[in-house]
Amino acid sequence: MNDREAVIQRIESTGIIAILRTRSSEQLIDVVRALVDADLTCVEVTMTVPGALDVVRAATSTFGDRCAFGAGTILDAETARAAILAGAQYIVAPILDFDMIRLCRRYNVPVMPGTLTPTEMLRAHEAGADMIKVFPATSLGPGYLKDIRGPLPQLKLMPTGGVTADNVGDWIRAGAAAVGMGGALATPALVEKKDYAAIARRAADVLAAVKTARQGG
Repeated sequence: MNDREAVIQRIESTGIIAILRTRSSEQLIDVVRALVDADLTCVEVTMTVPGALDVVRAATSTFGDRCAFGAGTILDAETARAAILAGAQYIVAPILDFDMIRLCRRYNVPVMPGTLTPTEMLRAHEAGADMIKVFPATSLGPGYLKDIRGPLPQLKLMPTGGVTADNVGDWIRAGAAAVGMGGALATPALVEKKDYAAIARRAADVLAAVKTARQGG
């Protein structure tokens, strides 16, 4: 899946990007397989994973069009370019870097920079960000997102940090286009135990919660 609009559409329709941090590339591939089998088909590997670029290459080769595979914790344009050349289909950052946005636009790859304030969000949008990561969302709460969306309804916001199965519906109802979710899906304990069935069940539960929230439930 290399078409920029198709990747964005998949992320929005799925409503969740699974953010994976594991001790090894082998663990990560197994976790991705469990998520994809549960129909959670948007996955981000962070640059903190050992051999992250090799993981991107392996995952895009293994899963093909079954999964939109992105790279996260990108801090600069140079790393974004390396990730794109390795096969990353979208770029996610914890910070707002305009050179990174320009680089991703040049390569026609979706980019989701990290922001916290309304000013940062609008500047990211005007610079060409496809979706805007709200980070860290842990202490902000869904009400913050709803307040931002009032005067700035054109923004596609993706809260990340502290999103769980219990509150994901609240974020969606507050106007999130999608959410980023990490440890609530694949906890270190589940990964170490290789309990991929439990990870798949968690994925199915959060997908169901997103669907319910979008239907007004």
